Amino acid sequence: MTAGGMLYTVATVDPARDRLTLHWLNPGTGKPYSSFAQLGQRLGKQGQKLLFATNSGIYAPGPRPLGLHVEGGKTLVRLNNAGKGGGNFALLPNGVFWLRGQKAGVTETQAYKKLALTPDYATQSGPLLVAGGKLHPDFNRGGTSFKVRSGVGVCAGGKVRFAISAGPVNFYTFATFFRDKLGCPDALYLDGSISAYATPDTDTQFAEFAGIWAVTRK
Repeated sequence: MTAGGMLYTVATVDPARDRLTLHWLNPGTGKPYSSFAQLGQRLGKQGQKLLFATNSGIYAPGPRPLGLHVEGGKTLVRLNNAGKGGGNFALLPNGVFWLRGQKAGVTETQAYKKLALTPDYATQSGPLLVAGGKLHPDFNRGGTSFKVRSGVGVCAGGKVRFAISAGPVNFYTFATFFRDKLGCPDALYLDGSISAYATPDTDTQFAEFAGIWAVTRK
């Protein structure tokens, strides 16, 4: 999609129909997946075809998710309540993107803690791009930080939309794209310049990261 002269790659996922999962550690090696291709090979051995993949939230050295990371109902990294870690993660409010059954949500971190959810999959990142249709309070049209950006939103009809910009955009532009063009009243920033995606015909990865969201089919 194109908006404001910028090209975005957008993947729309219907949790009621599509299989969306989160991955960090390769069970065969106990180490983080090094690439989309490696994850695709692992899933292929399980009889699944990788249709789409993109990096998850901000991470720490290891690589290790900086905030909450839930896979298959198991919490591998706990919620980062203090927003520690610096950078965009600490641009509060941040939040959690979660899946439970056929329902998805983007929830501010402290509100998520109060919900006491037991999600099947979840990642914490920040900042929140849009919450209840309102942009993050620190975003403004004249923002001077321009980077490639990726994010995820929960949109009209409960559909999930991942978006990766083809070039540098500021937070305001990226957030308004989710709200106004993609119809997502709630959206979360995932990562910046290293953001990438893969499809059966394309792989734009050039750096390592921790979590990987994957859409598959049998």
